[in-house]
Amino acid sequence: QVTLVESGGGLVQAGNSLRLSCATSGLTFRTYAMGWFRQAPGKEREFVAGISLSGGGLVFADSMKGRFTISRDNFKNTVYLQMNSLKPEDTAVYYCAARRYSVVTTTDYDYWGQGTQVTVSS
Repeated sequence: QVTLVESGGGLVQAGNSLRLSCATSGLTFRTYAMGWFRQAPGKEREFVAGISLSGGGLVFADSMKGRFTISRDNFKNTVYLQMNSLKPEDTAVYYCAARRYSVVTTTDYDYWGQGTQVTVSS
């Protein structure tokens, strides 16, 4: 059984940082590209960042470039999202997702976590 479990969300003030983690099990982690998505109330789920199998390839949504970074630890089967300079508009449920072999910016991923809430106050 494949599981993805996000953690690290919470309530923060604008300008501060959070680091999200996504621990995976039940899959051969090094053969999956990983992505982070977010979904705000009343909005569609949107791509945030993605990372290739080895971690050498990174993809970011334009609005996150320079503020967010993604990394992975293939020994711990975990992917991270470091979020800096947070804004109220970053408030959303953040999801990690796994996709065999390659990153895409659509929601065409094989496995999803349950999400973690991030709330940024002004």
